[in-house]
Amino acid sequence: MHKTSRFFLILLVCILIVSSVGCKKSSGRNGKLYLYNWTYYTPDSLVEQFEKETGIDVVIDNFASNEEMFAKIMAGGNEGYDVIFPSSDYTAIMIKLGLLAELDHNLLPNLKYLSPLFKEKAAYDPTYRYSVPYFMGSSGIAVNTERVPSDYDRTWAIFADARMAGSMSMLDDMREVMGAALKHLGYSGNSTDIEELQRATDLINTQWKPNLVKFDSESFGKAFSRGEFVVVHAYPENVFAEISADKWSTIDFFIPPEGGMMYIDNMVIPKGARNNQAAHAFINFIHDPKNYAVFLDTFSLPPTTNTGASAFMKTEHSFFSIEDLSNSDNISDLGSKLELYNELWQTIRYQ
Repeated sequence: MHKTSRFFLILLVCILIVSSVGCKKSSGRNGKLYLYNWTYYTPDSLVEQFEKETGIDVVIDNFASNEEMFAKIMAGGNEGYDVIFPSSDYTAIMIKLGLLAELDHNLLPNLKYLSPLFKEKAAYDPTYRYSVPYFMGSSGIAVNTERVPSDYDRTWAIFADARMAGSMSMLDDMREVMGAALKHLGYSGNSTDIEELQRATDLINTQWKPNLVKFDSESFGKAFSRGEFVVVHAYPENVFAEISADKWSTIDFFIPPEGGMMYIDNMVIPKGARNNQAAHAFINFIHDPKNYAVFLDTFSLPPTTNTGASAFMKTEHSFFSIEDLSNSDNISDLGSKLELYNELWQTIRYQ
């Protein structure tokens, strides 16, 4: 673990003080570091290790969606947290609104381990001025190979296969579903061309939706494990977490070759954070390759973000590789054009 000289200085002061009056761990809010992260996305072992190494207590609040996180931040919650974990589209919004503090790269030497692919995909902040990637991943398709015809199509066209009608689901997520259709048609997953968007909507409504049980972003992993669905549009970690490892060989998870909608979850420091230096220390701690390998092993994720972590990983099975992301598009902030999606999504979900 590489630490900065200033952070070492704080720890040294604590060590000197503890012999007489006891170390107070760090400045600000009784030495606590407040994180606001996605549910089940912060390995307990890493939190415990960071606390042990630094003497800083970590307090974690969770959110289930970017929308939930953003609403709280806009209501003044940015002053209550030191590190927040928004996805890339909301990171871009927060940058535009001036909600984020600029990062001190002198305190983040482990930036050298970040994947070059990130800069290619992260047009919103390619120089890490305001954000550091936490994980770069993608949704895809999970297939129960024991219960589907052997000649199924390993593209988004699988949802048009009427042989599996009544046993498939797609995510209840506008950008994910419409992005999949756009990519399948050869367009950008962030297209704002009304004709392209209409073609994608027609594809979903006429060819995919008739074969779906529902759009589901909450229980698809459990439903797949119970056999209620045999094909699901999914995040792999949610699927494999519900199934014992001895059955993983029966699951074919793939990102279609035409690409899909990938995501980059980031670590950012909001303006007004009271433990700015401890926040930098935590971000740098995460991207120490040995620590990042623990994060990846915990969730059986591939090393898409940190180039040094693979040497320390214990997991032999990854759900996808960094190469699988090459044709995918990162979900981008569409600004006022988002309303085009909202209008068309209503015809998909409610008509």
